[in-house]
Amino acid sequence: MTQSYDVVIVGGAVMGSSTAYWLTARQGFANQPNGGRVLVVEKDPTYTYCATTRSAGSIRQQFSTPENIAISLFGIDFLRRVGDFLAVDGDVPAIGLKEKGYLFLASEAGRPILEKNHRLQIDMGADNVLLDAPALQARFPWLSTEGIAAGCLGLSMEGWLDPQQLLQGFRRKARAQGAEYRNDEVVGLERQGDRVTAVQLRDGGRIGCGMVVNASGLFGSEVAAMAGIDLPVRPKKRNVFVVDCREPLPNCPLVIDKTGAWFRPEGAFYVCGIQPDEANDPDSRSPEVDHSFFEETLWPLLAERIPALESIKVVNAWAGHYDYNLFDQNAVLGPHPEVRNFLLCNGFSGHGLQQSPAVGRALSELIAEGRYVTLDLSRFGYERIARNEPIVEENVV
Repeated sequence: MTQSYDVVIVGGAVMGSSTAYWLTARQGFANQPNGGRVLVVEKDPTYTYCATTRSAGSIRQQFSTPENIAISLFGIDFLRRVGDFLAVDGDVPAIGLKEKGYLFLASEAGRPILEKNHRLQIDMGADNVLLDAPALQARFPWLSTEGIAAGCLGLSMEGWLDPQQLLQGFRRKARAQGAEYRNDEVVGLERQGDRVTAVQLRDGGRIGCGMVVNASGLFGSEVAAMAGIDLPVRPKKRNVFVVDCREPLPNCPLVIDKTGAWFRPEGAFYVCGIQPDEANDPDSRSPEVDHSFFEETLWPLLAERIPALESIKVVNAWAGHYDYNLFDQNAVLGPHPEVRNFLLCNGFSGHGLQQSPAVGRALSELIAEGRYVTLDLSRFGYERIARNEPIVEENVV
């Protein structure tokens, strides 16, 4: 016998669970044909290898696209008041939010872009400041400003948090509000014309559905293909290294060098990484860390920017992954033009954790009301891919 749900969400990590939370929190959603039933299908309930739990867990407003800035402005407000949203029986997720800021560094050639982005961010309500090289040196004596013309520093509203706690907070609250979670894997979608009518599970089950949300992270393109959709999202491995630096680096924010190398405090240690160049960035879901990448690529860049890092020791490392949008490194959101009840929630390219509060809310609005209500994210629709009109985000990390 086929069960039926109003919404089936494929993938129960931070995006899927955020969407389930916002849907089940909506007044009136229970009036749906199946009583507002929401099913989240997650094949790995331990979340051991999902992108969420292996991310560096950061949030920033320093983007160049207005929609991305607005998403993060809502995100920081949500995280600051996480107990107002996700507390269950008085238990508040311990997300450990630390607003220590981002510091984007730019060369003379990159300075005009940094200044332009800063003006947009300030106009939209961000809290950051432009600093020239002498001001950077005075504020951060441990930082080498060789080749640096300016930096943009977040004074508040930017920093990092515990990804696992945010994910579990969304999941626990969604379940408390009535969302159902099933440990299984979606292996097929039944499509009739412009609609998906049922979801097939690995255990042999068949689930009827009013709407389907593809929030399957690194497997987003495979799930989209089940509905006959070509989605240019691929899994890309990112190595993250934990290092011990004996020399104090007071007031250290998350530093992003002009080379793309990044570095931030984590307890008594520091975490760091860099996106590999395109020629050395194959599709991968491997959990194996490439330690030679640290020795040969990352360490020399960090030591040049922060001389204290010439003498460090790697004490831990892990490999996380991006659901990387090959088209323009921005999210793909909303219904596919040829399959109207199949919603895409894919391709966040490393920004998913910080964007999850706003994106989950936006998708719940699309499902319940047929339109974006609080924040118009239609620019991220699949149509831009079909039109070959990429969103140019100048602050991709």
